[in-house]
Amino acid sequence: MLLTERDTDQGLLVAVCDTDIVGDTFESGSVSLTVEEEFYADEATTVDEATVVDALSRATIANIVGTRAVEVAIEHGIIDENAVLDLGETQHAQMLRF
Repeated sequence: MLLTERDTDQGLLVAVCDTDIVGDTFESGSVSLTVEEEFYADEATTVDEATVVDALSRATIANIVGTRAVEVAIEHGIIDENAVLDLGETQHAQMLRF
């Protein structure tokens, strides 16, 4: 998975995506999501599951895209599976921690 961490005025922003979907666009009905290289990959590091879990556990805001990345977030209780968008061949979830 690809992981990017950015410190923002609102807290830690974490972006995670499956490595093989950068640049792809996924659609479901009127919803369309492009996995932008600039956001998800430019400053990203390829990481393992434990690193993703650690980053998401510390995140204030998270964007997670890709079947594997979303599965990891669900398996570790970071994202509720009912909050996941199915976008054709992939999944997407966002998190905001207050």
